[in-house]
Amino acid sequence: MNSFARATHVGSLLRPPPLLKARTDHAAGRLDDAGLRRVEQESILVALSVQQDSGIGGYTDGEYLRTDFMSRLTEHVAGFAAQAPSLEWQSGDHAEEDSSILRLIGGKLAYRERFTDREAAFLAAHAPGPFKISIPEVTNFVVANWDPRVSGPHYPTRADIVDDLTAVLLQEAAALAEDGVRHVQIDAPCFIAFANPRILALLDSEGIDARALLRRCIEADAAVVRLLRDRGVTVGMHICRGNYRGQWFNEGFYDDIAADVFGGIPVDHWLLEYDTERAGTFEPLHHVPDGVRVVLGLITTKTGELENPDDLARRVDEAARIVPLADLAVSPQCGFASEVRGNPLTWDDQRRKLDLTVSVAQRVWGGV
Repeated sequence: MNSFARATHVGSLLRPPPLLKARTDHAAGRLDDAGLRRVEQESILVALSVQQDSGIGGYTDGEYLRTDFMSRLTEHVAGFAAQAPSLEWQSGDHAEEDSSILRLIGGKLAYRERFTDREAAFLAAHAPGPFKISIPEVTNFVVANWDPRVSGPHYPTRADIVDDLTAVLLQEAAALAEDGVRHVQIDAPCFIAFANPRILALLDSEGIDARALLRRCIEADAAVVRLLRDRGVTVGMHICRGNYRGQWFNEGFYDDIAADVFGGIPVDHWLLEYDTERAGTFEPLHHVPDGVRVVLGLITTKTGELENPDDLARRVDEAARIVPLADLAVSPQCGFASEVRGNPLTWDDQRRKLDLTVSVAQRVWGGV
């Protein structure tokens, strides 16, 4: 197994019942910090075993120390308020206002303490092979965590948060490299916001040049990526459309952002959502620079329905007309639980999805 496995996954896994109960008991005062940490560690060992048994590459801790994919940062960086933003999540036939997984920016952002050190230390000690640590990126916060009433007194516009947030991410990235972490994944579900008519209209109403803001975010992310790669860290970036209990936040195709994003952020590989027609075609992959690899997120984590392996293999072949087959891999389209309650599928569904990912990779490349 290496840092670019032919069969990989985005990172988060469904929380097992003992961990969910421990978090509830801890919040209610029935379990102390040491007890919660013990259950967390036991649960991570189970997650590592599941990954090892399936043959999926790039071990993670399932994000079991997090309540959502950004929570370690929002809990350990100064400037976040307890108030959640109002976001419109899509589920196919209706939109639901529910954004409890996020926190608004309510003060000046400043690096207070490490937020991925526990994850890195435990995986370094217990992962059966190469592992990765994930961190969020600037665009997430620019789109989803800024509010004129709560954030505006500290950052009058969305663009004003970029420099301070980049400084935070650069400091944590440098610390991860110092820890000896060799693979970092940067999660970016909000790049597609810049192809989403609903969000573009909102930005326009605020007098924002959306393309200029996108490019500023790209420059910030590129600085984080360059720091990591200069220190010998492999960097992948994951782009999806949001992932919250089977729902999504953004709609739009890669076509509108591909030239700027794929050409502007010097990652080693991209992990791209491609499980539904909402992602569009593979044509935007023409903008991926030569030698940069692409992980095709063909298998949905939003439902337990299992895809047809013949269809998946054909889609890999289709993508290989644009990106050489040697530079492709497969994965689920996103994590199974970007927030603690997870997507509407079972533990067995999750395992079948991981097994399917591996079997497709074995069919296409002859191994993982």
